Amino acid sequence: MELLLATGAIMACLGVVLGAFGAHALKDKFASPHYAAIWETAVQYHMYHALGLLGLGILSSDALLGASSMLSWAGYFMLAGIVFFSGSLYVLAVTGVKKLGAITPIGGMLFIVAWVLVAISACS
Repeated sequence: MELLLATGAIMACLGVVLGAFGAHALKDKFASPHYAAIWETAVQYHMYHALGLLGLGILSSDALLGASSMLSWAGYFMLAGIVFFSGSLYVLAVTGVKKLGAITPIGGMLFIVAWVLVAISACS
């Protein structure tokens, strides 16, 4: 539980930092508005799933669901999704290397698996 809460808080903090960095320090550095939008998408999904990690930490402490390995695995998948999905989009937005777009769907699948594990945990 504590690890999920701490990881979620760190990821949320990093999401705020990266959002501000993109809006201020990188504002005039993006090759086009398209890359600025990619950065914004990365930040949005980063923050959604940082909040998801916080939610998992709270659910893990709840008497109803309690700490379960399913919720822990959901947290691992969610964190990996942030790294693969948002991370690849951050690098794509800054470098313009389009081949990195091939990594992004892996992160999306990791997010999906995480949420499915949350649903299974809730139903079991």
